[in-house]
Amino acid sequence: MGTGARVRLAGQGSARAKGGSAGDLYLEIDVLPDARFTRDGDDLITAVAVDMFSAAAGGSVRVTTLDGTVLLKIPPRTQADRTFRLRGKGMPQVEHPNERGDLYARVTLVLPGPLSEAEVETLRTLQQARQPATAGRS
Repeated sequence: MGTGARVRLAGQGSARAKGGSAGDLYLEIDVLPDARFTRDGDDLITAVAVDMFSAAAGGSVRVTTLDGTVLLKIPPRTQADRTFRLRGKGMPQVEHPNERGDLYARVTLVLPGPLSEAEVETLRTLQQARQPATAGRS
């Protein structure tokens, strides 16, 4: 159920004039934004920060869901913006509350901090080793 949907509560409104029965009460739904999730129907989308070492070599990260946190396995060589689907971790469906949408976790790469000077130097060495042999030649 999204913004603009209406819910009718039969007989829950104000009583009619001169002792008549209560009318119906209508509620209009206004879904507020959430800092953690973007909604797409019953599915949710969230960003998950993955440090560059876990993205390169594999690891796991905690992902916030509506029910708490879960561990998401990050396979080696994961690129930025890769999206993982966590089945059944989205919004409950209005007509079938026991069924849920999915949660899509989109990877954002982050530097682990703070890096020591030795770690930065190791990364420079790795960077130079990955450059083609012709780099820097005119």
